Amino acid sequence: MKQWHEKFIEKMLAACALLTILTTIGIILTLLVEAVGFFKEVSMWDFLTGTQWTPLFTQKEYGILPLLSGTFLTTIIAVSVALPIGLTIAIYLSEYATRKFRRIMKPMLEVLAVVPTVVYGFFALMIVTPFLQSIYPDLSGFNALSPGIVMGIMIIPFVSSLSEDALSAVPNSLRQASFGMGSTRLQTAFRVMVPAASSGIIVSVILAIARAIGETMIVAIAAGHQPRMTLDPTVPIETITAYIIQVSKGDVPHGTLEYKTIFAAGITLFVFTFILNTVSYWIRSRYRQKYE
Repeated sequence: MKQWHEKFIEKMLAACALLTILTTIGIILTLLVEAVGFFKEVSMWDFLTGTQWTPLFTQKEYGILPLLSGTFLTTIIAVSVALPIGLTIAIYLSEYATRKFRRIMKPMLEVLAVVPTVVYGFFALMIVTPFLQSIYPDLSGFNALSPGIVMGIMIIPFVSSLSEDALSAVPNSLRQASFGMGSTRLQTAFRVMVPAASSGIIVSVILAIARAIGETMIVAIAAGHQPRMTLDPTVPIETITAYIIQVSKGDVPHGTLEYKTIFAAGITLFVFTFILNTVSYWIRSRYRQKYE
């Protein structure tokens, strides 16, 4: 009887794994089928190298670079905010905070990850943008800086929580050996613990970047809908996800070339995310081989 139960559980686990794979394949096929129809009418070279994205305008251009620049601009701002703050919090919780304080603060930080993103979007538009305009009067009402900062606040738990777990998983013998050599707590944290936990920290950064790239509502509300190829965070921009939301509202007829642009944009985002995850996995494997 026990063996039958074990075989049943094994088959259920295999079915769940297979379901995940089939779901991924289904998503990719859905994107590919519609994207192929788009690229039959639009040159892939023009799509990848064009600097104008105006498929909903009279003068239609299908260059994806403005959407990519907006996506990566907000992501860079978000990671620039989340990485130093999240890593500092993780080091403090792991190396300095008492166990009781850590048990209280860690769940409180993770609450940031469950706040609806539409709330973050209105917070960026109504609170953060006016505050930034009081410092930079030339800042546009819709811009990349405000949603980027708020996205950074949103993904802090991804960095801090996972990095703290990685730091806590480092054997205490390394910490004690460092103290025995005369190192201070600060030196131990940054020269011993962080390098030893680097693979887990890299994983947290990867997750944070993926979360920022795929964010929709914050940028749709606070960044504006003006696709432009720029690195200026003070002007309105548009990201790939925000454009997909704009077209998906129902104003564009289903099956038209304009409608198919969301699938072309979606598969572009998928490819970039896949490349990012592959490169990051390789880097993580190298660090694990070095320190573990």
